[in-house]
Amino acid sequence: MKQIFTLLLILAFVPAMSQETAVLSGKINDTKLNPLEGATVRVLNTSIGAATNAEGEFAIPDLIKAKYTLEISAVGYASIRKEVDLTIGSEPLKIQLVESVRQLDAVIVTAEKKEDDIQKIPSSISNISSEQVEQYRLWNAKDITAISPNVYSANPGDNRNVTSIRGVTTTSYDPAVATYIDGVNQFNLDTYIAPIFDIERIEILRGPQGTLYGRNAMGGVINIITKEPTNATHGFAELNIGEYGQQRYSLGLRTPLIKDKVFVGIAGMFDRADGFYDNTYYDRDFDKRHSFTGNYYLKYLVDPRLSVTLNVKHHSNRNDGAFALAPDPETAFSKPYEVEQNALTTLIDNTLNTSLNIHHAGSIANFTSLTTYQTNHRYYENPIDGDFSPADIITIGNNYGDQWNHVKVWTQEFKFTSSPSVYSPFQWTAGSYLFHQDNPNKQATHFGENGDLFGAQPNTSILNTTEAKSKGIAFYGQATYVINEYFDVSLGARFDYEKKEQRVLGEYLVGDDPNPVFETQPDTSATASYNAFSPKLSLTYHLSDDYHAYATASRGYRTGGFTQLSADPSQPALYEYKPEYSTSVEVGMKNNFLHNRVRLNFSLFYILVNDAQVPTLVLPQALTVTKNAGELVSKGAELEFSATPSKGWQIDYNLGYTHAEYRKLTVPDEGAEVNLEGNKQLFTPEVTSMLAVQFGHKVSEWQSLKLVIRGEAMCMGAQYFDLANTIKQGAYNLYNARAGVAGDNFELMFWMRNISDKRYISYAYDFGGTHLGDPRNFGVTLRAMF
Repeated sequence: MKQIFTLLLILAFVPAMSQETAVLSGKINDTKLNPLEGATVRVLNTSIGAATNAEGEFAIPDLIKAKYTLEISAVGYASIRKEVDLTIGSEPLKIQLVESVRQLDAVIVTAEKKEDDIQKIPSSISNISSEQVEQYRLWNAKDITAISPNVYSANPGDNRNVTSIRGVTTTSYDPAVATYIDGVNQFNLDTYIAPIFDIERIEILRGPQGTLYGRNAMGGVINIITKEPTNATHGFAELNIGEYGQQRYSLGLRTPLIKDKVFVGIAGMFDRADGFYDNTYYDRDFDKRHSFTGNYYLKYLVDPRLSVTLNVKHHSNRNDGAFALAPDPETAFSKPYEVEQNALTTLIDNTLNTSLNIHHAGSIANFTSLTTYQTNHRYYENPIDGDFSPADIITIGNNYGDQWNHVKVWTQEFKFTSSPSVYSPFQWTAGSYLFHQDNPNKQATHFGENGDLFGAQPNTSILNTTEAKSKGIAFYGQATYVINEYFDVSLGARFDYEKKEQRVLGEYLVGDDPNPVFETQPDTSATASYNAFSPKLSLTYHLSDDYHAYATASRGYRTGGFTQLSADPSQPALYEYKPEYSTSVEVGMKNNFLHNRVRLNFSLFYILVNDAQVPTLVLPQALTVTKNAGELVSKGAELEFSATPSKGWQIDYNLGYTHAEYRKLTVPDEGAEVNLEGNKQLFTPEVTSMLAVQFGHKVSEWQSLKLVIRGEAMCMGAQYFDLANTIKQGAYNLYNARAGVAGDNFELMFWMRNISDKRYISYAYDFGGTHLGDPRNFGVTLRAMF
């Protein structure tokens, strides 16, 4: 491996001594042959690009003579992708761009860790552009539900989203769907930054992505990309005011400090709300919250081929009602958006994500080094209500100082890709990934005067201390060979190795001494290692530049780990659960019609999950025990449709169907075992459907002012929230609307969510705790751009 790595590094930095160069130049006009100033031309998979002058002209000097793919874009116009071949000449290009109200954008994504046309990638991928993020009013990563087929995401109010894709969902602490923000893996549910703003695009990869993304990507990947600074100065300011005290203020600036050399980007957002729930026990707002999120870039372009980018993100959240839960579904619907909890607290949640990206575009290979550090300190200021009732039964506390409940993660990725300047039918990506995680946890469970209602001795406490560490390394590679103009084949593989260590120390207290001395019990330690091989094979048939059919087989995995069998300190035994594996087969077709005015993609999939990690709740300690107890089969179909049928009209429709059923499932129940074979998967709606229709009409030449009206209809099929399938949410519909005015540099929009004020379960625990989806709410957004 060392020899291969050294060879790739040499190839990435070897100078192009004998290769001929050329100037790539041209002119960009609109359909009326008027020159477009400020249009951008970017060479994919490089840092090379240019902008047009007042005459619409551009020039990129010293490009090695090879085949390149260009992305050409301008504000108000549909972006296009264009292939150029400098080996046969370098005549100036003549390019016309069509208004975005008449044509769909060409979509360029980095789903396969290099830039490519989404229509040519042999897998199911949804792309949500920066404009669509505003149109759908996406404020949190969970809001992507149904916008991509067969995707569902929710949380109980604490911002730790559980996401399901195609019936593969998070059922243990390690997620089954990996989330990346600017290339950085949000390592687990704690280091995850859920609020989104200043977004360039969001890519949703459906199906196992183990080959390129490794651990915990067995359901898919959510890839969030924020806006980076460039040579042009851009900025924005946004104000949102809504019902229930919703306020959201954001501000951002991206500008060059030294043109062509040093760039800076600064964006911040303050968010607050009174919450949708009331605590009737104290007659006050329950889930009142506020947070601040920041995103900062510093980019240094050493030369046109070498860049260094430092990025810092942070999120500070304060939530007075992190778990807005009714004790059971019946209570949730009979007393909607009400809780009755006697223990009050504030969730303190501080997350920091930093990354250093070094990218070099070589003449033979490109090289990227991505170093990241993530940390999260999350605790309750005072013990939180653990029984979700007015009775003094259970409270849970974890405020034990900075050294506890403070997750720290370091990762390092080295990636090599074939250079676009090398003319070859063989294109490849290879790399390695390393990580180290430190997760010290200390949590106390106190049983109050009514603790006997949960089978515990009243006025006793259990303090559990867990020291967990994990580290791992992976090597991956994927190559595509273009057989001819119609066929190409891709083959990839990844090997992951991970080692976990965990130590559990239990302490026990009897009585209500305000300064207790805990009785220490013998500690339990365990160590385990895991490895996984994740291959992928794809075959693509390009009928033409507009029609592509594909078939893909891939494998994903979720790492194993340890779980406590009991919170009883006299029995602090650890149970080791094995990794979970998914194998997927998918066929699909991607189509563009009518000169890119209509896009229609559809796919069929079949997924088999072995050694499914199944959670079981142990009371009275509210301890979740994870075991390998099942085999899951998920199969279904997906359709994505986008169109601009006539000037000003925009239609998007996404439909997904999933039948996810346990072929084998045995879970413990009060000392016995229950066979739940044939039961449906958790957090998996049978159907997801989203229809969005928008119309814009120009009313003035000033600022190209137009009136905009938009409607959205979401349909969700029936789903379950417990393995026994006793907590069920039937099919339901939600309707959203947005209307206002928009100009070149501003927009004023009024919006309404859940217009019919539908009551539905968005999240529930297997013990019955139920959280309803947001009620009808409305507000206004004012946004200015420059």
